[in-house]
This record gives sequence, C-alpha cells and structure tokens, in this order.
Amino acid sequence: MTDTLIANDSTTTVNSADDSGIILGANQYGKAEVRVVKVTRDTARHEIEDLNVTSQLRGDFARAHLEGDNSHVVATDTQKNTIFAFARDGVGSPEAFLLRLAEHFTSSFDWVSGGRWEAESFAWQRIEAHGAGHDHSFVRSGQEIRTAVVVADGADRHVIAGLKELTVLKTTQSGFAGYPKDRYTTLQETADRILATDVAARWRYTSPEVDYNAVYENVRALLLEAFTEQYSAALQTTLFDMGRRVLERHPEIGEIRFSMPNKHHFVVDLAPFGLDNPNEVFYAADRPYGLIEATVTRDGLAPAPVAWEGIAGFC
Repeated sequence: MTDTLIANDSTTTVNSADDSGIILGANQYGKAEVRVVKVTRDTARHEIEDLNVTSQLRGDFARAHLEGDNSHVVATDTQKNTIFAFARDGVGSPEAFLLRLAEHFTSSFDWVSGGRWEAESFAWQRIEAHGAGHDHSFVRSGQEIRTAVVVADGADRHVIAGLKELTVLKTTQSGFAGYPKDRYTTLQETADRILATDVAARWRYTSPEVDYNAVYENVRALLLEAFTEQYSAALQTTLFDMGRRVLERHPEIGEIRFSMPNKHHFVVDLAPFGLDNPNEVFYAADRPYGLIEATVTRDGLAPAPVAWEGIAGFC
C-alpha cells in the first residue's frame, strides 16, 4: 500500500508499512552556526570579515526520514566545508554570500528545491596606534549585530537584511499618557521620561539590484535619526516613525519588522533621604519589560510568508 508524504511544498508517494495515517510534514536540515573569519591579505593592510553562518536545505528528503535512505542527504559536514570554501573567494556583503550558497546547493543537487541560509556579521575596527589605524590589529567594535537571511524557494530568492542588539536611549522628549486605567493601574502618566530599547529589525528587499552594504549603513543611520528626532508619545509611535523613514528613502525595501523591548527607567524616590530628584536618578529595570513588535509595510505589497519561515519570534 502507499501513503502520501508531504515534504515542504512537494508531494511524494512511497511505500508505507502500515495504515496509521501518519505522514511526514515540512522539514529542513543543515549545519548551524558555522563560524567563519576571512582575512584578506592581498596587501600589507589586511581586511577582516567575521560571520556566523547557518545552512539549511529543503527538498526531497522523505526517504531519509522514513526508510533510512541517505542517498539524497548532503551531509551537514559538506555544507560546513562549502561555506569555508566559498569564503576563500571573499565574502563581500553577507546577503551576497548567502545568495551564492543558495545558488550552489540548489543547482548542484537536483532534489534540493530550496533552503534557508542565515548569517550574523560581527564588526571589527582597526586599533589606533600612534594616531593611525593599524594594518593588521583590530578590536571588536560593533554596536549591533548585522543579520541576513536568504530563502530559496524553487527559482525564487527572498533576501532579508537586519540588525539586532542596537541599544539606544534618549533622556527626554518622551512620555506616556492617555492610556486606560482600572483598579490594577499604578503607572503614573508622564510627559518627560527616559526612552530606551534594544532595536531588532529585519527588512525584506523586493528588488534584486541592491548594494547591500551601502543600504545597510544607510538604513541603520535612518533608524537612529528617526529614533531621536521626534517627541515620542509611546514606543509604538517611535517604531512606526523609524519604519516609515526607511521605506520612504528606500523603494527597494518592501517591509520592515521590529521587535523592541521597552527598557524601563524608573525615577528613584530620594525623599526618605531629604533629597529631591528632578528626573536625574533612575533605577534601570531589566525585567519585566514591555515588548513592542510591529511590521511597517507598503500598502498593497504582496505578502511573502515563505521568506519569514524559520525566523524565531516576531523578527
């Protein structure tokens, strides 16, 4: 007898040993968190690229799950080695590097119909020595971690760029008022508070012609500008301002998603010590915290749910 097995979006019929009605659902596999450091030493002044890369393949892998047949299983160790080999020719932008990996795996193995490749990129800057950047000594410098995801689905390619752990704070020009109150409400309204958050954002490109490094740097700058320039009536307001600023300036970006915790700073009561506190001394609470998440998108943009599959949390 036969059962129908569903693996991602493809349907395969294989022999089944029983009549249980249990089938294989969507699946993927690969090598996670391959740490790659590429040093370019064509001249005496070296360059460094530092990535954490994950490769996951999708396609016809049903027999590996159901029959122990590994004839379609590209070993995860092979995927790791491919990442290192491709880094030998240079990384460039993480998005372009992941697109190269996607093209390799989907074109080299007929049964690989797609996959998902993800990277974190860590920034380094030259150590200043005697007033100049050293040729081959570096210090970790990134204020955030750059992220990238490429999803291959047949001939389609979805590119999502982003960043996380971008910690920002403004000491004024933020408030929170006008919210509903009931018997459990203790929070006092304010028109002057500290606003702080760790920005995690991912944006999806809708154009294949992109200078990924240049756009990343500009998007980061726009996010910081929008965070600081307007009075914030709520973190939600600021989030939308940040997303709108990016979409207004970059037509090649279709949507941007945010996950932003509200890192609360509470004014400390110094009255028991005979002291006033004119919004100068705060207790920085690490938990619990408000968590604000939203997508800012273009009206009428076609959704691309396959692009976002496998991304943990909201973004």
